[in-house]
Amino acid sequence: MFLKSDQTYLRALEPTDLDFLYSLENDISVWHVGNTLTPYSKFVLEAYLENATLDIYTAKQLRLAICNQAHKAVGAIDLFDFDPLHRRAGVGIVVTAEHRGNGHAKEALELLLGYCKQTLQLHQVYCSVTATNLPSINLFTQAGFEQVGVRKDWLKTSDGWEDVVEMQHLYR
Repeated sequence: MFLKSDQTYLRALEPTDLDFLYSLENDISVWHVGNTLTPYSKFVLEAYLENATLDIYTAKQLRLAICNQAHKAVGAIDLFDFDPLHRRAGVGIVVTAEHRGNGHAKEALELLLGYCKQTLQLHQVYCSVTATNLPSINLFTQAGFEQVGVRKDWLKTSDGWEDVVEMQHLYR
């Protein structure tokens, strides 16, 4: 396994990940990050898993399971809006609430960034993070991302409007 660190590894999604993916995608506490408004059915997620084997050059996206040493899926990390011409992609990451703060997100992001540079030969990756999500802003900053802008009042929440911080990691 080439995407592996001391306590974390990344792997392709498997059909056996259906229940994990179902709980992850239907966690309403993170819906605002992905602009989700409705729950996902197992039927829809089964169809997604069937197509998850498509090559990133075909699907323009890649989702990997973040696993711990006990081989338990603890989160997911995504590349999306993959653009091979301009050699860039967006990145998103989510770790289940009970596994946050254990270093899995940091290691998963480091592994993915290495894959983006060496295997995909990307020039840059970018992300959008809600301005109040300081743990994620810190995670991406520590991984070498720089803030390149703020989208004011970008997301509607139950408490009003929230800004989104745009971040970018350039490979030099």
